[in-house]
Amino acid sequence: MQAKFLNIFKANSLLHLFIIFIVYGITGSLSVFVSEPILNFIKLDQLISFVPLYWVLRIIVIIIAYQILLLVIGTIFGQFNYFKKIQLKFLRRVRIIK
Repeated sequence: MQAKFLNIFKANSLLHLFIIFIVYGITGSLSVFVSEPILNFIKLDQLISFVPLYWVLRIIVIIIAYQILLLVIGTIFGQFNYFKKIQLKFLRRVRIIK
């Protein structure tokens, strides 16, 4: 089972896998936390009264914050290159870059 997780996440060791999970956990929580002040700053709730559109835009803000924070938190944990590869893969999938 360990080898499977190491292979899926392309981790070098169990410690590396643990660090990857910690970075993902912190980043996920922090992106939701950070998105609230961003939304308040741009006053999205005052600009948009249509609830489904508000939530779509809120999710987009969370995704952007997540992508930025993933690199920042990954760098703090010494894993910039690992998460940079993840970012490039994501950007290719959403066709932002080739």
